[in-house]
Order: sequence, then structure tokens, then C-alpha cells
Amino acid sequence: MIEDWLVRFRRFGAVQEGHFLLTSGLHSTAYIQSALILQHTREASALGSAIADRMRQTHPDVVLGPALGGIVIAHEVARALGVRSIFAERAEGRMTLRRDFAVAPGERVLVVEDVITTGGSAQEVAGLVRDAGGILVGVAALVDRSGGRVRFDAPHAALISLDLPVYPADACPLCRRGESVVKPGSRAPRSP
Repeated sequence: MIEDWLVRFRRFGAVQEGHFLLTSGLHSTAYIQSALILQHTREASALGSAIADRMRQTHPDVVLGPALGGIVIAHEVARALGVRSIFAERAEGRMTLRRDFAVAPGERVLVVEDVITTGGSAQEVAGLVRDAGGILVGVAALVDRSGGRVRFDAPHAALISLDLPVYPADACPLCRRGESVVKPGSRAPRSP
């Protein structure tokens, strides 16, 4: 049976409409708040298993998620694959491995994110893998809101692919109409 993941995301209120300032600094009429579905352990487990099934052929040794959004889903994917799970976090504005987490030279790493818009965080974490001498075997996400336009130098997959509109702040039609903007998410947006 093919699961309609978007229906499940909507059922848990994880697809929101309005005027949002994204972490990328772009504005959008839609926001994916994956934490609202991931807070339910059965849903998180099912989502992690579904990504694991799509990426199993990459044979990772470790799953690495960018904090904060990627931590839960990376852990669930790693659990489904039976491998180690670690996460990267920002320190002084840059993704880094802390808490004695490390990628060993030659270690096969799958990067798992909750939502991809521009791919910036996933690319930054992939850079950590390469800098450590690890092998980036793939990138996966719950949601690719670029409609498949974001590309990586490794196999990549998303459970949900949406082509959601994004606008630079200076060209946002919602701003021109005077609609107030909401900044959800886990970190301050990057400067455009």
C-alpha cells in the first residue's frame, strides 16, 4: 500500500498556511511544521521506516541530522536501519559536530533532514561529512518543498515533494499587501 504522507501531515496540522519567514530568509504562503507529526511516536516511527526503505540500498553506517529539525527523523531512520544516529548543531553560525559525535574516515553517512527548501542545512552537514573523510551516501527528507529543484551530489529522496512558492523579502506579494509575517521554526533566518 502506498501511503499518502501529505494527508497524514495535514491531519496533524503540520501543513500551515499564512505568511511565513523561512530559515532561508525567503517568504512563503506555506510552512511545514514537521514537529507536529513527529511528536507522535508511532508516526515518527512510520516516517523513519519509510525513509529507511527508500535509502536502504545506500548501506549507511551512520545517519546524521541537522539540529534541530532533523534530529528526531534522523534517529528514527537510523533505528529502522539498525545504525548509529548523530546530529550536527550550530555553533557560532556554522554547523558542527559536538558532544563527542564524529564521522570516521571512510564511514558511510546518510544525511536526513525534516524539510528541505533551499538545501542549505543539508549541504552544510554534507560538507562536514566530506571534511571528516566520510562518504556521503545519500540525503533524505520528510518533505522537499522545492518540488525537486534542489540537487545533491549523492542519491536523494523525500517522502513528500511539494512545489511551494517562496519569495525574496523585497519581492514578496504578501508583504506588499501589508500582511504580517510569522517566523516559525527553530533558528533565526539567514540574511537574504
